[in-house]
Amino acid sequence: MKKINIFLKDITESGGGERVCVNLANAFSFDYEVEIFSFYKSQPNTAYELDEKVKITYLSAFNLKNARGIKKIFLKIFCRYFLSLKMIFYFRQRNKEIIVANDGYFLPFFKNKTLKYFRIWHIKAPKRKKRIFDYFDAIIILSSKELEKWNKWHKNIQIIPNFLPFISSKKSDLSQKVVLSIGRFTQEKGFFRLIDIWETIQRSEKFREWQLHIVGDGILKEELLYKIKLKKLEHSVILLPFNKNIETEYLKASIYAMTSYSEGFGMVLIESANYSIPSVAFDINTGPSDIIDNKKSGFLIQDGNLHDFVDKLCLLMDDKGLREQMGQAAKENICNKFSKEKVMQKWKDLLII
Repeated sequence: MKKINIFLKDITESGGGERVCVNLANAFSFDYEVEIFSFYKSQPNTAYELDEKVKITYLSAFNLKNARGIKKIFLKIFCRYFLSLKMIFYFRQRNKEIIVANDGYFLPFFKNKTLKYFRIWHIKAPKRKKRIFDYFDAIIILSSKELEKWNKWHKNIQIIPNFLPFISSKKSDLSQKVVLSIGRFTQEKGFFRLIDIWETIQRSEKFREWQLHIVGDGILKEELLYKIKLKKLEHSVILLPFNKNIETEYLKASIYAMTSYSEGFGMVLIESANYSIPSVAFDINTGPSDIIDNKKSGFLIQDGNLHDFVDKLCLLMDDKGLREQMGQAAKENICNKFSKEKVMQKWKDLLII
């Protein structure tokens, strides 16, 4: 049985990258031997459930998340490169295996010609080509938005999106007066401009009963709370913590809103569509345009056009029939494009090349 080795920063964290790696590892484990190599270990256990057939090897016991100052710089850069180099030499002794790098510090400077080296690129394309691309046999990107640029930089660019581990039989009834948004409270997620959008909506008496639920946590939480209070929106904006049973939040919602400045893919757009919820999102460089069929399963808004975002949210809030129509289209779209079976077939096609 061929072996797949997945490298990433810290498998115990609860971010999107870690969830994608767990989903991939679990899916690969049906046909391959799978081992995850994690540079760090910040928690005793993985945040997401991993199949018992998947092996985890921690390359260090360091907790990068709580490191500060010089120690953090040392662990994040120098230690990581050292561990990466150590593993490169280790794999020079291996034969006919596959390496999937989900970490920018794993660079196969000295390649084993019997191995295949793939790099998953979760974020938007850089401004110019990086030399590191040449070390990999293929670059896997998640969106077609910047494909033309990528094709100039590497001869083997593969578009393989993230997938849903399961297609839910449940769906929101879209009658609740709740707009949902999920993500870490960091600048790129755009929650501050979401509050500005919501302030405009709340000026209309027609939508005063609606609430905005934001699920997440992060370094900007206090600033976000302060802005909500400053705008006097405490009655209609509810901050909720991340929880493993996120399905309950989707089933309470009638519309999903994404105001990110940048996304690697936008997994939450697929997850919300899984429960037949229409979305409104800014048409940023990667993600939304591959998931939302504009004006059919939701709305894509020119990035920065807050006025149009308000208008489209209000249009959906005011019309349950439109929400149902778009929600159904959203569900059909993700079943056709982002099911586990559809996406894993793309991986299998790549692995046999």
